Amino acid sequence: MSTTTHSTLSSGLLATIMADESFRPSEPASLQEAGLPVSLVESLIIKRLAVVGMTSGRQLANDLCLPFAALEKTYQHLRSRQMIVHSGSAPLNDYNYVLTETGVDRAAVARQACSYVGPAPVPLMDYVLSAEAQTIRAEAPKRAQLRHAFRDISINESLFESLGPAINSGAGLFLYGEPGNGKSTIAQRITQCFGHEIWIPQTIFEDGQLIKFYDAAYHQKASDDSDSLIHEAAFDKRWVKIRRPTVVVGGELTMDSLEIRHDPISNVSEASLQMKSNCGCLLVDDFGRQRIEPGELLNRWIVPLESRIDFLTLSSGKKIQVPFEQLIIFSTNLEPSDLVDDAFLRRIPYKIEIGDPSPKEFHVLFQIYCDKFKCEYKPEVVDYLLNTHFLSTGRRLRRCHPRDLLSQIRSFCVYNELPIELRPEYFDRVVKSYFTDVLDSKDGKPKTMAKGVS
Repeated sequence: MSTTTHSTLSSGLLATIMADESFRPSEPASLQEAGLPVSLVESLIIKRLAVVGMTSGRQLANDLCLPFAALEKTYQHLRSRQMIVHSGSAPLNDYNYVLTETGVDRAAVARQACSYVGPAPVPLMDYVLSAEAQTIRAEAPKRAQLRHAFRDISINESLFESLGPAINSGAGLFLYGEPGNGKSTIAQRITQCFGHEIWIPQTIFEDGQLIKFYDAAYHQKASDDSDSLIHEAAFDKRWVKIRRPTVVVGGELTMDSLEIRHDPISNVSEASLQMKSNCGCLLVDDFGRQRIEPGELLNRWIVPLESRIDFLTLSSGKKIQVPFEQLIIFSTNLEPSDLVDDAFLRRIPYKIEIGDPSPKEFHVLFQIYCDKFKCEYKPEVVDYLLNTHFLSTGRRLRRCHPRDLLSQIRSFCVYNELPIELRPEYFDRVVKSYFTDVLDSKDGKPKTMAKGVS
């Protein structure tokens, strides 16, 4: 919960949580029910008018994602203070509005104070309640959901049995093993084991600060489930229905991205990565290769991993308390015990090694990718590849190899206007370009590596 309680918490929001397991934000009937100060909404209105010039009251309400009925008194108040005026009638018993000279001056001052022009925000307390109502830990997916999520990728049965209880627990897990064996792919599929859709606010409001939350880089909007205008009016437009997020961060992760980032020029803040991943999965890929030391990340997250609560600081210096409600997955090519100490490992209860595929699974992977590349699968040619370029040379199998080698074969065939097919001579050609021998700096002996494999 937030350190300061939102005094006008939406009764519709609470009713939705109490009435049904599925969270759905109901449309507020007034600004008080929306939990927003009138001054904030007035500022958004005049800044919007400064951008568009002239627009109707209903269009303004649509731009702010608030119901028209909740804004009518605000329009009247702005008119009485001579900040906006009617510039003609609009359909549905509405008017077009423009700014007066006084309104233009006020809009300029408002934009200097905060340049945000967009949907009205949601109070922090409403967001906190929504995250707790939609927590991923309440899902506890079973075997059927796991089978469905991994239905179109190859995964051996022993690994499947290890992943199942870990995902069901909703606790964090380490996926470790050699590069190119699908750790990142597995982590991204795990999100699909849980309920598909959640609601998130577009922007959050707390202590006079606006925090942008919805991020198209991580949040995929769910398809609209109704064309009914009545149905459309049944939810709060300040919220967006999305697929459960999978936020993936790699070597670019910094401590700054784990905090609320404030832009002093626009005076608008951006939610932290872990906030954006709430009710979904947060994948820390290539753990141990970030710009920050693993110990720093340990110290930052050791309390949130235990308590499921995170403390963040606003630009004003105020501390806020937000949920830490995601499944955290660490993917690494290194041994977990070499990266962090026992205190951290204890809070990540599942450590699962993703090993190399067997020759049998290698064939299965070729079958899958031959289908995707619209190429006939020929087991005898795959056997030739295995015997000639792997088993006889001691080169280890990786799950990425079938996809990558077939991709090079397709490029070769398309360039030469040849049909895409599995042929021994094609594998001889692409293996030479895909793999290379480099000298190991320690002993001067050749060491084989795959080009482009991380």
